[in-house]
Amino acid sequence: MEILLIEDEPKVSSFIAKGLQEYNYQVTVAGDNAAAKTLFNAQRFDLIIMDVMLPDGSGIELCRYVRKTNPDIPILMLTALDNIDSKVTGLQAGADDYLVKPFHFNELLARIEALLRRIVKKANEQVLTFADLKLNTWDNTAERSNIQIILTAKEYALLKLFMQNPNKTLSRDFIAEQVWGIDFDTHTNFIDVYVNYLRNKIEKGFNSKLIHTIIGMGYILKEK
Repeated sequence: MEILLIEDEPKVSSFIAKGLQEYNYQVTVAGDNAAAKTLFNAQRFDLIIMDVMLPDGSGIELCRYVRKTNPDIPILMLTALDNIDSKVTGLQAGADDYLVKPFHFNELLARIEALLRRIVKKANEQVLTFADLKLNTWDNTAERSNIQIILTAKEYALLKLFMQNPNKTLSRDFIAEQVWGIDFDTHTNFIDVYVNYLRNKIEKGFNSKLIHTIIGMGYILKEK
């Protein structure tokens, strides 16, 4: 698990990072808002720990920034301010939990584990499966037989539509409306083109075909 730790006190950040690394967490440290935003925009993290008081601005504003960009990533706020108003402000900004300094490392670890359990459970609830094909609508990833499949945005939307409607014949009209939000033009073949793009991604190199053509009607996701 990748954790972004935003803390400007070197002793505190070193204490937290070393402790978490002993539990096999990968920890990246940022000392201020600017560095945190750069790292957050450049890398994927599973959880963020952030101090409220930072040298170049408030962690509250940073929390709001993160939450607008990623509404799902768990955020644990650290602060020396032990009062209800500060906690409420942090939670309203988008934090999932609040820990007051000084704290015992075991409590920090327990709170991190609780947040990650929650996020993993939510992610697992958003996995669509069909045969050996999986589509994770949590992080928009796809795989077949544990092999990752790289999809474009429209290919992903098309596969999601099929996996939400397995063993059902989907007309070109329905596909055009659901994926592109337009009426299907019978003089074009763009639906067929995109279905073929998707077929190449999820069927090439595998033993069985999953998307089948129903002549005169459309397409269906099914096993033979």
